[in-house]
Amino acid sequence: MKTTILILVISMLTGLSNQNVNAQTKKEIVSSAFDAWAQKGTSDVFDLLADNLEWRINGSTQWSKTYHSKQQFLDEVIIPLNKKLSVKIKPTVRNVYQDGNTVIVIWDGKATALDGKPYRSTYSWNMTFTDNKITHVEAFLDGQEFGDIMARIKID
Repeated sequence: MKTTILILVISMLTGLSNQNVNAQTKKEIVSSAFDAWAQKGTSDVFDLLADNLEWRINGSTQWSKTYHSKQQFLDEVIIPLNKKLSVKIKPTVRNVYQDGNTVIVIWDGKATALDGKPYRSTYSWNMTFTDNKITHVEAFLDGQEFGDIMARIKID
């Protein structure tokens, strides 16, 4: 009986340990992707997004809504924003947190618009993983700064 209980306890502890390693791995994956983005100038973070992603931008701008796929989010937000920048966004990560399958990154983005004016915003991306892909994001950013650059710079 004591042996059976000991085996059960060891099994439970091993399972918990593996869950913590798995969650930590997601945090490390996201941290590495942001580090690569800061160094290379292109984002590996978007490679982590699942095709069936749901990305919600919180706030009250016309872009504040839920995007129902990776492609919709890229087409309606990321690609139009990047076209308005002469120097692409460089992230500076303030902190990365993880809880189970959720990784939260608080970061500052700095770029230069085509008209030479700076673009600066602070972001919080709350990313939920399913397996090794991000399937849901709750994003918070400076809506006024984002709306200003989207309205100010006209692209054909």
